Amino acid sequence: MADIFERFFSDASQLMKKSAIREILKLTQRPEMISFAGGLPSPDSFPIEDIRRVTAEVLELEGKAALQYGTTEGDVKLRTLLAERHRKDGLNLALENIIITTGSQQALDLCGKIFINRGDVVLCGLPSYLGGLNAFSNYGAVLKGIQLDDQGMRPDLLEKAITELKKDGRTIKFIYIIPDFQNPTGVTLPRARRLEIIRIAERHDLIIVEDSPYRDVRFAGTPEPLMSSLDTQGRVLTLNTFSKILAPGFRLAWVTGHKEIIDKMVTAKQASDLCTPPFVQRITARYIEQGLLDVNLRKTIELYHHRRDYMLRCFREQMPEGVKWTEPDGGLFLFVTLPPAMDAARLLEKAIRKNVAFVCGSVFYCNNEGHNTMRINFSFADEKDTCEGVRRLAEVIREEMATA
Repeated sequence: MADIFERFFSDASQLMKKSAIREILKLTQRPEMISFAGGLPSPDSFPIEDIRRVTAEVLELEGKAALQYGTTEGDVKLRTLLAERHRKDGLNLALENIIITTGSQQALDLCGKIFINRGDVVLCGLPSYLGGLNAFSNYGAVLKGIQLDDQGMRPDLLEKAITELKKDGRTIKFIYIIPDFQNPTGVTLPRARRLEIIRIAERHDLIIVEDSPYRDVRFAGTPEPLMSSLDTQGRVLTLNTFSKILAPGFRLAWVTGHKEIIDKMVTAKQASDLCTPPFVQRITARYIEQGLLDVNLRKTIELYHHRRDYMLRCFREQMPEGVKWTEPDGGLFLFVTLPPAMDAARLLEKAIRKNVAFVCGSVFYCNNEGHNTMRINFSFADEKDTCEGVRRLAEVIREEMATA
């Protein structure tokens, strides 16, 4: 029956792919399932009582305005507070340099909408965040992966790829990069590389889309500067989100950048949702204004630091020889590399039967590589589930190694 609708679907719809992560999460709803699959913040980090009180204040003091339509750019007070927070990052932002979006996924979609013509090239990490890859592919982008090492994207390979693509007559629009605790690998780009990549963008007249959802969730090491704070030409567009530092259910994020780019995003956003929910924006603004964001963020960082350390201890104690993993200074993920002959997709099928789930690393590769890798979330599960989940996963890996 559904086949009769095929002729009605647009060419763009044929490019769309379901998120492999969202599909896996459907399989993890059973209560006995221990899931390391989603990029889920811990519910223990949600400041429920503070939000309840602040929400009541908003309804009592600002209810009529909070429940009305808002501007596409976003709530003035919230944007003002965000501009003030970014001063510590070395950014001098006016309101016209900030747009509020409905989650950072909408921001990624808007980047695709305003920048990409079908066949344009987007340069991204190899591997890189699936949500970004899908957003850009939906607009017909050709994804060119740049290999990462333990310090993130390699500038030498980036410049080489740009030179070769230009020689072939390809149009490159932007570099997509997650510099802090990269999703999925957890690695962080040092300051020198950030500067080098910005210089490459300047030489080749490219935009940089800096995706920064995890930067504030650092629990070890020295903070690196935002790439936008090192940019002197307005080439860097930075995506930020409240999902990892407040509550993902708010679906609230913001983008900072050159006013011409932000203005184009505003126009594109008006065709999508008119405005991000003003009620949630007012709650968040009041929450920040009362100093609660930083108080709760410190608790969240402490919680995630403990959970990362505990998971690493479980990995060291239980994983068989030949399995390697990253040890990030922040964020939500470990990236695991299995022996070359192993297939994480086949392993996942067996792991699901043992009630433990992860995300296959191959979905983050735009070139069909990474079949022996997996992404593991350490922020969501408590100690009991982490210990048992790692035990189950290690057992499956040993069984697979034996058959291999």
